[in-house]
Amino acid sequence: MVFEVKSPILGFEQVKKMKLEKIDEMFVKLSNAEDNSPVFTLVNPYALREYDFEVPAALRLLLDLENSKNIFVANIMVIQTPIQNSTINFLAPVVFNFDNQTMAQVVLDSLKYPQYKLSDPISSYCQDEDIQKVQD
Repeated sequence: MVFEVKSPILGFEQVKKMKLEKIDEMFVKLSNAEDNSPVFTLVNPYALREYDFEVPAALRLLLDLENSKNIFVANIMVIQTPIQNSTINFLAPVVFNFDNQTMAQVVLDSLKYPQYKLSDPISSYCQDEDIQKVQD
């Protein structure tokens, strides 16, 4: 499914449309719908840990979250070799509204959310066989 980018992924402000593809119940691939890059591997944080944050009012309006039922939240994963060294950015979730095909990255305040890290090892949350699927 292709989403309109309402608030860009940091460093990729020029990207206006992104395509989301399911890998499995835990991982999805997010890629530029109009070019070959960037391509991200995202992970469903709720499959790994307790995860809760507040979407700022401006982004709630941009994405029309108040009137939507089909919302998906994912976090960017930085793939490393070996795969067990990969990390997850829990401080900048990506929010998708499937009802109107919009998306935005939310940058959380690390002082307000000290339990989340910018670069948290996936090995703290997953078994080797679960994260091996991403490499395959």
